[in-house]
Amino acid sequence: MSLVVDIRKKLGSFTLQAFFETRGGILGLLGASGCGKSMTLKCIAGIEKPDSGYIELDGTVLFDAKKGINLTPQQRRVGYLFQNNALFPNMTVRQNILCGLHRENNRSIREKRLQKVLQLLQLEGLEQHRPHQLSGGQAQRTALARILVNEPRLLMLDEPFSALDSHLREKLQLELRKLLMDYGHDVLMVTHSRDEAYHMCGQLAVMHNGRVLTQQDTRELFANPRSIHAAVLTGCKNIAHARKVGSYEVEVPEWGIRLHTQQPVENGLKAVGIRAHSFQPEEQQNAALVQWVGEMEEPFEWITEFRFVHQPAQTSAVWRRFSKNSSTEKYPDRLGVAPEHILLLYEP
Repeated sequence: MSLVVDIRKKLGSFTLQAFFETRGGILGLLGASGCGKSMTLKCIAGIEKPDSGYIELDGTVLFDAKKGINLTPQQRRVGYLFQNNALFPNMTVRQNILCGLHRENNRSIREKRLQKVLQLLQLEGLEQHRPHQLSGGQAQRTALARILVNEPRLLMLDEPFSALDSHLREKLQLELRKLLMDYGHDVLMVTHSRDEAYHMCGQLAVMHNGRVLTQQDTRELFANPRSIHAAVLTGCKNIAHARKVGSYEVEVPEWGIRLHTQQPVENGLKAVGIRAHSFQPEEQQNAALVQWVGEMEEPFEWITEFRFVHQPAQTSAVWRRFSKNSSTEKYPDRLGVAPEHILLLYEP
């Protein structure tokens, strides 16, 4: 199973130029609002037409501008779950799901597929319920069932958890992840949430201003984002411009320090990133004196702000996060960071 996307589409002053390929499982498109994620899905589904390029799914060409190929949405057999579940309020769960089979006239096939998705998505017993009688999770599963009943070759989810509260969101992520892993076809999911991307996706394609900056395994991307935009999207709070001063050493003028790295420093270095959890008082490497300037309490963690002793006055404070259950000192005089936790950031 594979999806190949290489498309270009101009929308006023904005240009979408997306290239990526799925490798099985769940691929996330991670990026800020307005970067072109949803438009990419619409082009794959056939709702929008690219100006140029190529889209192929499991060996079938869905779109080829040079050859004049542009299959209809129905011919593409792609399932698309929008941000809003868009269930018909006057229809039951059963009727909503069967809308996905409006082109199938064989009643036996319709009923067989209906029962299959009802069981798969744990909707048995809710067939006669209407949308207002469903919980948020049940409504989402019903909308997903309406898509899966048509047995699409590719499933695309556009911000599937954006309208849910945090408790329900985390619960449904666990449920949906298991369902999608058993689905057997590629899944493409749009998100702007780094936590959602980490929980759900085996791979991530990072998008910025209409372009895919990088495509990596999710854990590899978080460990080594390589670009400033990818570091920001994966939640790195401390990013500062830096320059190479040695094969494994960088200077960070904004912080008034030099840092030793585990990775070799390449030419073209733009910045370094350090995640807020990486600062440790007991770490001897890259240790420096600090001054504390603020704190913020969370239910299970402390967020503290500090400045390096030789940090220029006009620069921003640095974040540190640590668990309340940790025995670490809250305001140590010195903090260090292991060389493997220094993120080297370049422009794509």
